[in-house]
Amino acid sequence: MKIIGIAASLHAGSFITRLLDAAGGELPDGVGFEVWRGLEEIPPYRSGPVPAAARELLTLVAGGDGVLLTAPEHSLLPLELTYTLDWMSARDGLSGKHVAVMSASARACGAMWAQAELYKQLLGAGAVVSGAELVISPAWPLFGDDGQLIVPDLRDQVRAVIRRLCPSDVMEPVLSL
Repeated sequence: MKIIGIAASLHAGSFITRLLDAAGGELPDGVGFEVWRGLEEIPPYRSGPVPAAARELLTLVAGGDGVLLTAPEHSLLPLELTYTLDWMSARDGLSGKHVAVMSASARACGAMWAQAELYKQLLGAGAVVSGAELVISPAWPLFGDDGQLIVPDLRDQVRAVIRRLCPSDVMEPVLSL
């Protein structure tokens, strides 16, 4: 099984990019994970030849078994994410594809708004969608030095989303002494 990760942020060190990378570390053994980082290169959808950045995305998603997407709390999706979803929708890139979504927000309703808008577009593109709204305080340290999640409750929520995408057991890493 292979999961394609997409962070809906243009900032490499953003919270949702770090969340996506950490979530990739929670996937079950034997599940491949590849993150697509070409969001800022996607042009608006237009008919005709598919630009290289959109073609790369479509090929990557077609070769995956599912998509793990992290989105910001904004009530409107980033324009680049909308372009990305438009290309995948127009080329049936999401039809029947399992997509897990995580939206993070410091405010209780922020993630809910982002996810509602994202679900609408994903379902319209034919995706099978599941996910979670994560209410997270940016004031607390959430990531260890290795980039992994260190807050047990958040880690449990992320694993619950992953279990819907990858029904295999999600196990604690084995410590070698």
